Amino acid sequence: MKKLLCLVLAGLLVLSLGVSALAEASDPLLGRWIPTEDDSTQIPEEVLTAFTKATEELTGCDYMPVALLATQLVAGTNYCLLCQTRLVTPEAPVGYALVYLYAALDGSASLLKVQEVDFCAFETLD
Repeated sequence: MKKLLCLVLAGLLVLSLGVSALAEASDPLLGRWIPTEDDSTQIPEEVLTAFTKATEELTGCDYMPVALLATQLVAGTNYCLLCQTRLVTPEAPVGYALVYLYAALDGSASLLKVQEVDFCAFETLD
């Protein structure tokens, strides 16, 4: 189930990046999102360290990395992780989000974007 979910979300990630992000650059890897090819649930320690640094000031919601979906080489590295989310309240439901973070060359890290994942296949009629 986890791997299927990761595969679906990786596909959504590629679609959300748009054609411009996939354009050819002088360096074929620089600036391009590279999907994780191996087991995406085996998140490298350096990514987890950057994730901890980038999210340490977040309050109100716990984010638990589930999978590293893609990496983008820039002046540093951008990461897209699938995270399980839970509001910090009793009996809060579990959700999922795509968490984008930047790990700088100097070892610092920052949160770029959190995009909640909606698993509803159909629009609700109100």
